[in-house]
Amino acid sequence: MFQKTLRRLTLLNAIVFLVIFIAFGGILYGYVARQIFNDIDESMNHKVDAFRIPSPRPRTGGAPTGFFDSRILILLRDIEGNIINLYSYPIEGISPELLYFLKLNGVERLQKQRIENHVYRILNVPYPYEENMVVKDQKQIKVKDVIAISIVDSEVAMLRRLVFIILIGQVIGMTAIVLASYYLARRALVPIRAAWEKQQQFVADASHELRTPLAVIKSNAELLLRRPEHTIELETIRITNVIRETIRMSKLVSTLFTLARADADQIEIETVPIILNDVITTVAEQFEPLAQMQGISLQVQCNEVIMLVADRERLQQLFVILLDNAIKYTSDSGSIQVFCRRQSNMALMEVKDTGCGISSTDLPHVFDRFFRGDKVRPRKKGGAGLGLAIAQWIVEKHQGKIWVESEVGIGTQVYVTIPIEKQ
Repeated sequence: MFQKTLRRLTLLNAIVFLVIFIAFGGILYGYVARQIFNDIDESMNHKVDAFRIPSPRPRTGGAPTGFFDSRILILLRDIEGNIINLYSYPIEGISPELLYFLKLNGVERLQKQRIENHVYRILNVPYPYEENMVVKDQKQIKVKDVIAISIVDSEVAMLRRLVFIILIGQVIGMTAIVLASYYLARRALVPIRAAWEKQQQFVADASHELRTPLAVIKSNAELLLRRPEHTIELETIRITNVIRETIRMSKLVSTLFTLARADADQIEIETVPIILNDVITTVAEQFEPLAQMQGISLQVQCNEVIMLVADRERLQQLFVILLDNAIKYTSDSGSIQVFCRRQSNMALMEVKDTGCGISSTDLPHVFDRFFRGDKVRPRKKGGAGLGLAIAQWIVEKHQGKIWVESEVGIGTQVYVTIPIEKQ
């Protein structure tokens, strides 16, 4: 699936970049060609305008002083359609073929024409003055049009070289674009692939966690059906097993639903002013009997009153998760300490236990869903591995940070920081 998507993304990116690249080459060529021919046309118009300045006397043979320009030739057309060369000597570039073309073909105001091996830029302007007599070889000629001609062979050759350079650049650019498109497509698929794999792992783990209580419920229900003559009192153990696994499965489904809503950003955090000390003390009092039953010392040290703007229910859930994990993994006669204090503009909370600890290889994964470092630990004690994932979500929703430090055989410390909003 990802290979097919990778090919599609590569093709799509390549097409987009190729269109942009080709459009850029076309715009570059059009701009250069326009600038070159605009300069030539401007010079031709200037020469034509200079020739058309009215004179009190008819023009005599030969071009006006300062009129000659080797790049631009000025010819006249009389009322009979004949082409007249004002220059008293032949000028290179005025070929018989060009004169023949001008005589037989009506030239528009401005056009480009290829004749034999040369490319000409031809400008034809009607002569508007009433005094349009020109003397040529002692003959008076009535001028109808003024024709300016420029040979643009060098400009056309330069544009051809530009086209060649653009084409070479297009070929090289296309290769680079395809490679870049493939690279960008791979980079774009990295988070998608990671999210997909994470989702697949999440579904597999959830299915695995749900399969166990379902199997227990199914087996106990089948045993009950095999002995219909037994009373409820005789089958108390099996009924208890069904209820216990149902409760565990219901809790797991509720947790999964919470995580799903959290991923979809459908859970709103209702922030109100609270006293952090009260929240921690309340949760610690709930766990005090459980700690005493296991011979665990639970101490809370929150001497400084800390005001927060936070979701009280979610913070209680956070400390329930942290204390529940601490009690689960702390052996009898161990100790758990809870600290909270102000640190600059942050509230720093710490839950420290003397439990079994977490190995350095498992420590980076403690916030992964369904992760349990000790695979041989019983499920009843180890849980489903979703608690710290929810704890991390709660802390991040409060713009805080959570991290774990641990050493095997010594204990674990969980740190939480939450910003204190300025009142």
